Amino acid sequence: MRYVIDHDFHIHSNVSISANHPEQNKENILKYAEENGLRKIVITDHFWDSEIPMNIPPLKDGSTSITIPYYEKQDYNHIKKILPLPQGKNAEFLFGAEAEMSYDYTIGLGAKVMSELDFIVIPTTHFHMKGFAISEEDSESPEKKAKVWVNKFKALLSAKLPFKKVGLAHLACYLMAPTREEHLEILRLLPEDEMRRLFRRASELGFGIEINQCDFKYTDSEAEIILRPFLIAKSEGCKFYLGSDSHSPENFKKGIIRFNTAIDDLELKESDKFIL
Repeated sequence: MRYVIDHDFHIHSNVSISANHPEQNKENILKYAEENGLRKIVITDHFWDSEIPMNIPPLKDGSTSITIPYYEKQDYNHIKKILPLPQGKNAEFLFGAEAEMSYDYTIGLGAKVMSELDFIVIPTTHFHMKGFAISEEDSESPEKKAKVWVNKFKALLSAKLPFKKVGLAHLACYLMAPTREEHLEILRLLPEDEMRRLFRRASELGFGIEINQCDFKYTDSEAEIILRPFLIAKSEGCKFYLGSDSHSPENFKKGIIRFNTAIDDLELKESDKFIL
């Protein structure tokens, strides 16, 4: 049976500073779920647990990463402002978060917060956050970024996490590079044998691999390189969940279209679905 679009586990609300669209509120998010037949949705606003030290060094020019003040504001008390969540007649609305991994592989997520969240998405590809999610030195070339992609995935697999409620967010994210050419080059450089080992371990741990709508916009000539890590994940037994990563209402329509693209191009079945 073809993979059914019945959930969205990566949604931002206007509680996130980066998703400040006035209509990106919890009522409209629930409306999106009900209008599209989604049975389960998760709010996953950006945050860094204030209980976890950042330990972010200054940049070479003596300044600090612009990401630091953003996450100082986006702590757990801040993202909890969206609670309580409304529930739909047919749609369950869960409370989660998008936790960040810093350049030194620290995940900004403590045990107490972890236990209170229904679902956690963790990106390892926020390479646009130079000096925070990736060091200045490692951001210098596609070859270095490809190594960081691998090393962050390894670190995630080694972390003490409740993997049954954790997802790897946007693994082919365009934010890895300032240009499309470099983005594709990073993905080309990822070694297949290494990816197979990583996804095999992810499958054993039982955590989800995200089908993020942002990853599934590509030309025919780009499809093979974009799809490669997902196809390897599938062949190693990983399970997939859908994440629109919506920061504004217009992203929801794109999400449904691109979910269908991913399902068709990856030939996903219901048996490939991550169940939360």
